[in-house]
Amino acid sequence: MIDKARRKLIARLGAAILFGLGSAPALDALLGRAVRASTPKGPGNGGIRRGMVINLAKCTEGCTKCLEACHTEHNVPAFDNPKDEIKWIWKDGYHNVFPGQAHALAPQSIQGRDIPTLCNHCENPPCVRVCPTKATFKRPDGIVAMDFHRCIGCRFCMAGCPYGSRSFNWRDPRPFIKTVNKHYPTREKGVVEKCSFCASRVDRGLGPACVEACVSGALVFGNLNDPSSEIRRVMADNLTMQRKPELGTNPSVYYIFQGGDV
Repeated sequence: MIDKARRKLIARLGAAILFGLGSAPALDALLGRAVRASTPKGPGNGGIRRGMVINLAKCTEGCTKCLEACHTEHNVPAFDNPKDEIKWIWKDGYHNVFPGQAHALAPQSIQGRDIPTLCNHCENPPCVRVCPTKATFKRPDGIVAMDFHRCIGCRFCMAGCPYGSRSFNWRDPRPFIKTVNKHYPTREKGVVEKCSFCASRVDRGLGPACVEACVSGALVFGNLNDPSSEIRRVMADNLTMQRKPELGTNPSVYYIFQGGDV
């Protein structure tokens, strides 16, 4: 029997085919109206928009404490091969993280190292617009969240994300979790997952696990809309860069390449 989520998906896609709504603007209207309505105001204009700054000048090369803390907190499985790898926060080469952006101010020492990477929690998230079941949605505070129970494994969100920030469970992940954190749900085969900005911790007044685990102070998390917040002070004192800014997604994760007062 087809469950409720799948019936909704078939109905929506059927409507698109029936009425000739196959164009991108039409599908955007069909799937993304609620996203635009809930988009927070820009920096300095009130409201809350969660964001993060990653100071590469402070990030210790070879350190994986942020990765370990995140994956332990969220029951991320440790598979034995790259094909099945599930990653919430990971490290990748500079030119993979910033393709086509040969930043003149980035030192060679940074261009030759691995860069911490995670979901960008975009202000205009394409993943949310293409999700037919609203399993991927944007919270009022700007966090792009996941409802694992709504995910039907269509992977539209993975195709829509231009940053490769989502992973798909090709196998049952539960046997590959070293120590289960009972305060966070485990997933199952056929479900997409990604960084949540530790929304469950933030809602309890805590900081993201990766930020608390960072011993060098390279990660700063806060409200991008609050001019008096630490994250805004850091951004004011340093030159920051987003990933693929030309796409117009407006990521909530910013990078600092060198220098500054933080």
